[in-house]
Formats: sequence, C-alpha cells, structure tokens
Amino acid sequence: MSDRFIGAIGLSSMTVKHADTAIALGSGDVAVLGTPRMVGLAEAATLAAIADRLDQQETTVGVDVHIEHLGASSVGSLVQASAVVSDVDGSRITFDIQAHDGERLVARGVVIRMLVDRVQFTARVAALGANARS
Repeated sequence: MSDRFIGAIGLSSMTVKHADTAIALGSGDVAVLGTPRMVGLAEAATLAAIADRLDQQETTVGVDVHIEHLGASSVGSLVQASAVVSDVDGSRITFDIQAHDGERLVARGVVIRMLVDRVQFTARVAALGANARS
C-alpha cells in the first residue's frame, strides 16, 4: 500500500480574507491569518496529495496535526501550502507540511491521516449520532 502514497505531493493556496483572521475565528485579537485556518489549508494540501491515489471506497480522516505557525500573514496575502507523504504505516499516512507567504516560510509541521473504508466509517459515525440522540 505504501508505494502508491510515498512521495505524493499536494498543494493548496488561499488569499487571506477578513473571515480567515484570528479575530474572525476567535483565536486571537489581531487581523492576521488565524492558526485554525492555517491548519485547514495544510489539511487541504494533504487531501490534494493523495486524492487521485485513493480507490472509490476509500477516504482519509485527520487524526493528528502538529503545526508551527512561524510568521504572520496579513489580509490580502497569498499563502501556499504543500504536503508531501513521508511515511505510511499500515493505514496511517504521514505528511510533511510547509506553508509560504511569498518567499517566507510561515508554517511547517506534520499531519497524520488514517485511511478508512468510506461506507464503514460513515455507518459508524451515523450510529454514534443515533446513540447521542437517544
């Protein structure tokens, strides 16, 4: 299984809007790209890295995120994230992450996603929801 994922590269980019700021997200009190949105950008890059390598019945879910948000990006900045599959251990897929605002490295880290069967996972989540409502 690891052969089909190792080395896969994904990219994701965004132009920072006010809705993406720490103020708008409730994660800070300055108008810069909020860390929660940076994490979302990193996860989008991981999805892009492996989307064309998944079988129809497969999907991945995020299980671990470690992001160092190294620099601020202001409203209007173009931030680009890249994800590279660096390891596969069974169903655990590890991605090395970097994000740049122009030439500046503004974030780096690791995201781990689990490969799951889409139908089985959806059924388990639905059962959890049904149990929570009863």
